[in-house]
Amino acid sequence: MSRTILYARVSVADQTIAHQRTQAESAGFVIDEVVADEGVSGVSTTLAEREQGRRLFDLLRRGDVLVVRWVDRLGRSYTDVTETIRAFMARGVVVRTVINNMTFDGVTTDPVQMAVRDALIGFMAATAQAQAEATKEAQRAGISHAKGREGAYRGRKPSYSGSQLDTVCAMQSQGATVASIVKATGLSRQTIYRIADNPIEAYAALSRWNNQ
Repeated sequence: MSRTILYARVSVADQTIAHQRTQAESAGFVIDEVVADEGVSGVSTTLAEREQGRRLFDLLRRGDVLVVRWVDRLGRSYTDVTETIRAFMARGVVVRTVINNMTFDGVTTDPVQMAVRDALIGFMAATAQAQAEATKEAQRAGISHAKGREGAYRGRKPSYSGSQLDTVCAMQSQGATVASIVKATGLSRQTIYRIADNPIEAYAALSRWNNQ
C-alpha cells in the first residue's frame, strides 16, 4: 500500500514542522507520516547527510508520494536537489511540492516530456541555490550593519517572517500571480511588491532585526 510522506526541514526559529504540515494539508494532501529535520541547514548539508534525510531514503518505496513544501526543503544546492529528485524517481517515488503543486515522477517515457520535466527540475533547483546564496549575502550584510553598533538604525521592522519571505520568492520564481501569493502567505499586495522589487534587501532587513 502506497503512503504519502511529508518531509519537513526547519533551520530557523520562525519556521515550524507543524506549519509545513498545515500548509500541506490545506493544499489537499493527506499525510500518512511526517519525517523532519529540525535546526538543520540545507546549505551545509545534503539530504543524505541529515539524520532524518537518511531515514527518508530507507522509508520510501515504489508508489509512495514524497511531499515537500518546496524543493529547497530537500536542499539548497543545484546538484543535491537534482540528484535527489532523480534518485527518488528512479525508485518509483512521486515527488510533489505544496507550493505550485508541482509533480515529478518517472512514469513518462516520452523524450519531449522527459526533457521538459528535467528542465523544470533543474530550474527549480537552480532557483533554490540562488535564493540560498542571496540569503547568505543578505545575512552577512545585516550582521555587518549591526555589528558593534548598539542601537544602530535597522529601518522599519519587516512585516513578514522568514518562511513567508521564502514562500514569496519561491512562488515568484515559478511565475505565480500576486493574488495567489497573497492567498498562500497572508501578506499584503504592497509587501509582496516590495519584496519583488528588491528581494536581497528584503532578506537583509530580516537579518538586521533577527541579529540584534
